[in-house]
Amino acid sequence: MISDAMAHGHDNAEVRFHWVLAMLSGRAYHDLSTEEVQRLHRAFGLVPSYAEGEWKDALRVAFELLEMLSTTDGEKQPVLEKLRALPPRRRNTILRHLDLVITGALKDSLWAENREQAEAARYGNDRVQRVWAYFEPDPIGPRALLPRPSTASVRTGAFFVRAGLFVVVTVFLWILALVTDPVVAVLELLVGLGAGLAAAHFGRRWWYQRHQLKAGNPASHFPYAGDPALDGDGFTRRVRHSFDHYFITRVPHGLGAHEWMGHTAYIRDGLVAEIAFLYRESRISVDRVNWLIRFLAEDARDRHNKGTLFDQRHRSRASVGAQALCVLALIVLGMAALALLGTVASGDDASRMPAAVLAAAGAVWSGRASAALWLEARSEEHRLAEETRDHHERLAARQAAYQNWKSFLDTTRPTELEMETWLTCDKTLFVDEALRHYQLTWRDLITHTILVTPARPYKRGRVKAGPWRYSRYSFRLFLVTQDGVREISTEFDFTDAKRGDEQRSNYRFDALSSVQVTERTHVGYDLELVLTNGPARNIRVKDADSHQLAPGENAQEIAEIDLNAAGFIHTFRLLEGIAADGKGWIERNNPNNLPSFRAAT
Repeated sequence: MISDAMAHGHDNAEVRFHWVLAMLSGRAYHDLSTEEVQRLHRAFGLVPSYAEGEWKDALRVAFELLEMLSTTDGEKQPVLEKLRALPPRRRNTILRHLDLVITGALKDSLWAENREQAEAARYGNDRVQRVWAYFEPDPIGPRALLPRPSTASVRTGAFFVRAGLFVVVTVFLWILALVTDPVVAVLELLVGLGAGLAAAHFGRRWWYQRHQLKAGNPASHFPYAGDPALDGDGFTRRVRHSFDHYFITRVPHGLGAHEWMGHTAYIRDGLVAEIAFLYRESRISVDRVNWLIRFLAEDARDRHNKGTLFDQRHRSRASVGAQALCVLALIVLGMAALALLGTVASGDDASRMPAAVLAAAGAVWSGRASAALWLEARSEEHRLAEETRDHHERLAARQAAYQNWKSFLDTTRPTELEMETWLTCDKTLFVDEALRHYQLTWRDLITHTILVTPARPYKRGRVKAGPWRYSRYSFRLFLVTQDGVREISTEFDFTDAKRGDEQRSNYRFDALSSVQVTERTHVGYDLELVLTNGPARNIRVKDADSHQLAPGENAQEIAEIDLNAAGFIHTFRLLEGIAADGKGWIERNNPNNLPSFRAAT
């Protein structure tokens, strides 16, 4: 990419400096092809043409370090002084990217300082308290159940039909009573109308409460709970497990965990069903919804502490007094209807009685039907208003929780530079301990390589177009000396920089019989190391990740980025060369036998 930029005219000391770092980063001098050495040599000839400044000084030092590969120790001191004179950021960048190029006495001179810097920066920028945030997945946005569509219009249409019939038969019955005794009929009608209105007023909320408890209200009872199709789903099981975890870790003061879990079983079932219903999509993991599950668990705890945990369930409950008045009004209404029928029967004309009884039966049937339809229609309107209000309240609360969590993650999550700096420090100190254990100096090494691979179980994360980073690593260091290869490996917890036990093995050059790489599309990359005197060792270099790529990313490019970040390319070339040529490869690539960089053509 930098070469392409330079080809389009973007060429100066700063661009060329980064180009040199890109050419040499993670590579030893003997990894360079003849063409690459020639390109570096041509770039070296362009240095005098660049404007003076910090970048030109850094570029000149980088090339002079290449020249020092085949010089005596006495000639290296001026270059070291120039390196130390650079600004810390430029100097540290050169040391990090030219790690495999700088060897022998030159590296010995720099190692103590490099180690001290690694020790100082290893836990810098609050590493232990912030690393976890890097592996947290981006939270998915808040959602809440939408209100169910209202059926009030259908019930209202049916209500008018029943109500019309009720009015007709009731008026007919009243006319019969009015003909018999006008004063009493008017009084009975007024009492009946008053009792009917009172029953409707006091009974509406009571009826709504009983109807909703029977039918299930998604605003408060989540009717999806208990659906076998949901409970048998793997995503739902993971959601349930997450709810159980957060509820059991967020217990109100004064309650035991077991008591709290039993107390909230009904609530958890409803919440599990709701979240499973809202977020059941392909490629959405529960980890992306955990922020909401945690918020809901905390909300339940807080509402319990305030004594409002079950307010939603009982919000529509009618008072005992209202229920009693409704029953009394219905009794009065029934008595008024019987009295009206009795008034008709008290008349002299007995032929009116069959018609009156028929009208009374019609009034009871149509009245009951029209009342039920009216209550259902009003109930639907009330339910829709209640669910709409609940939806907006829940969504607003979840939106606020989402923004708080996302802001917290954004401020806590380490940058790529911080993650790379910490990992570099860990590798530096690991190498230093290995050198101390074997009592080796950099002068004693022909070359070295370190392979950084994931160690299960782990969490992982990355930025777009960047390498995967892991919460647990396996470090495998190969130190190549004249006597053979020393291999040291350990597992490493990146969160707190703690290492596990080390495994060490030593073998001669001729003991390494073969090295091969296996690429498995749905599994990852494996490196197989075969020794003549032991079983083959399989090293998982990276796991497959094609199903977790961002839109626009290329799986092959990301794989190459991961392999380079792991140090795989250099490690494979080194081990492959030793397996193929043995000591002959070592002699050809001994730093003391490397050709002068100035002599490259």
